[in-house]
Amino acid sequence: MPFTQDIAATYRGPGKVVRRLVDAGQREDRALAILMGACVILFVAQWPRLSREAHLTGQDINGLLAGALAGWLLFAPLGFYLLSWLLHLIMRVFRGQGPSFNARIAIFWGLLAATPLALLNGLVAGFIGPGPALTLVGVVWIGVLLWFWIAGMRAVYRGDAA
Repeated sequence: MPFTQDIAATYRGPGKVVRRLVDAGQREDRALAILMGACVILFVAQWPRLSREAHLTGQDINGLLAGALAGWLLFAPLGFYLLSWLLHLIMRVFRGQGPSFNARIAIFWGLLAATPLALLNGLVAGFIGPGPALTLVGVVWIGVLLWFWIAGMRAVYRGDAA
């Protein structure tokens, strides 16, 4: 199934999609592609906010974009790999079964599936700026991201596919 259809299906049942991705086989190239795709989209989501910041402060947009690029495409993937490894260890303590690949897919897929809301958050930050609208969209984005992560982890470690 194409990723766009999987992303839409994740909003209906995140555990089912993550379970299907894990059942497709342990391929680290797929996990890395999912993570890097999410990080690229999250980098793009920063453009409106950075453009607004550069305009309001008189800073050079290129420096801001370079910093965001380094953060999202060099350092964030390492952080997400570390987060997935730590969550795998936590699940093992609570008698979760399965390889660490399961945690990577659950975390990376949840991140990719929540990127439409990250893009909306970036647009609100760029066009409206700080305020209640940005806070609301940010809370919804983080809430959905946590929902995807928790449902994905439950699906791959406990067998819950709901």
